[in-house]
Amino acid sequence: MKRILTVLFALMAVTAMLFTSCAPKELTADKADFIMSNGAEPTIDPSLLNDVASTNVGLGLFEGLMQYDPNTNKGVPALAESYTVSPDGLVVTFKLRKANWSDGHALTSADFVYGMKRILDPATAAEYAYMPGMVLKGAEDFTAGKGSFDAVGIKALDPQTVQYTLTGPAPYFVDMTCHNAFWPLPQWAIEKSGNEWTKPANIVTNGPYTLKEWKPQDYIFMVKNPKYWDAKNVKLRGIKILASDNDSTNYNMFKNGEVDWMHGISNSKIDEIKLRKDYQASAQVATYYYEFNVVRKPVDNVLVRKALSAAIDKQTLVDKVTKGGQIPTAAMVPPMAGYTPQQGQAFNAEEGKKLLAQAGYPNGKGFPVLTIVYNTNEGHKAIAEYVQQQWKNNLNINVVLKNMEFKTLIELRAKQHDFTVARAGWVGDYLDPNTMLDMFITGSGNNDGQYANPAYDKLIQDARLAKGADRMDMLQKAEAILMGDAVIIPFYHYSNQDLVDTAKWGGWNATPLGFHPFKYIFKK
Repeated sequence: MKRILTVLFALMAVTAMLFTSCAPKELTADKADFIMSNGAEPTIDPSLLNDVASTNVGLGLFEGLMQYDPNTNKGVPALAESYTVSPDGLVVTFKLRKANWSDGHALTSADFVYGMKRILDPATAAEYAYMPGMVLKGAEDFTAGKGSFDAVGIKALDPQTVQYTLTGPAPYFVDMTCHNAFWPLPQWAIEKSGNEWTKPANIVTNGPYTLKEWKPQDYIFMVKNPKYWDAKNVKLRGIKILASDNDSTNYNMFKNGEVDWMHGISNSKIDEIKLRKDYQASAQVATYYYEFNVVRKPVDNVLVRKALSAAIDKQTLVDKVTKGGQIPTAAMVPPMAGYTPQQGQAFNAEEGKKLLAQAGYPNGKGFPVLTIVYNTNEGHKAIAEYVQQQWKNNLNINVVLKNMEFKTLIELRAKQHDFTVARAGWVGDYLDPNTMLDMFITGSGNNDGQYANPAYDKLIQDARLAKGADRMDMLQKAEAILMGDAVIIPFYHYSNQDLVDTAKWGGWNATPLGFHPFKYIFKK
């Protein structure tokens, strides 16, 4: 018996060794299925996402009621199994599908209510709090400290039903719920770990991926979430997302096969890049612009702002500097169905000189040195240098340039408002003109230039209650006021510019908003 047992134990040991050697090895960042060059260091907390790089990561880790369609970027059902809209358009009710968080907790309507309360809470200081504030009944008052959250138009009718009451029949509301401002949040995880809740050891996600590693200023590594409701249709096991502002370095990595998707391109290599078969370019609902801090001299004077705008030849900018298919513009809103963009100050150097003289600075005499702040990037640098030269040549004023890391610029611009002229850009959050205009209402979290015009605010607010052509007319009048006040200098409407081999990778398509949720990407 002893001998038989010895043989048996030996067989068991060999079997265990065989199973161990055949077991799949743990996926590591250096073995990721897909590597993306994402640009700036991202933010992960959904309540605080406010830029494209962060949204790209967020779309892998979290999900809302609706998700951006990979072809059109319109909303398609995600956590919402279905929804209904009341006849007057004011009440939208979503039925949730059965889903879980990455730690096994059931996802319920209460998680949407908590997520909304957190982003609206003034203590969170969420820049995007204004978005639900624009559409949800009582949300704006709660964020302003004037009302109770009980009065906000969101209710958990039962664990699988969440209902929203709107301020007006917003035709874009369902698509809006793709956005992080409407995502559910895991209250238990946030309350347990506080500001540390987004660290890999603490985070709880509900999207197609979970966060395995995060090396700040280096990379994020996400792995497939087995508890995701649609896990069977998620093809990539692991995604590595690189944080780098150096477009030339990113391009070299792409050419060397070290990166599968490069978001944004190297301006210095644009002529070479445009010849590549894996260069992807398409029109985007987005605008590149400079923003004025309208309460700071000398740009508190509308004549100065108009003069500065009139002195920039935007056609030459896109033809000779950016060269990526951008569309020069004097409007904030890109062309959309049923909407006519309202143009601001056109390029006219002589008109710019006259306006500057009317403002008290003939031929630039006595005009203070202006500082343009922008985030570190060779493309932004080239544009800033072009503007610097245009203002010197056409207005005889001196400009200095100051570059900084992206998060530093956001802090300076959005939190401290410590700038005179700052580089900015806006990508639409949904396919409607309102997405390009509502940030300029008084007190909006993204109104970095501190613009305030009651007539503008009223038109944007009235448009919430309107429909069809009347609504578009109100939005057009609002944009006309914005551009007449020369609050910004729009340079061009972006073109999506990416490097990715679509013969190798499926599920990645040119989209109007430039969003490409990772759940749809697969290797062909």
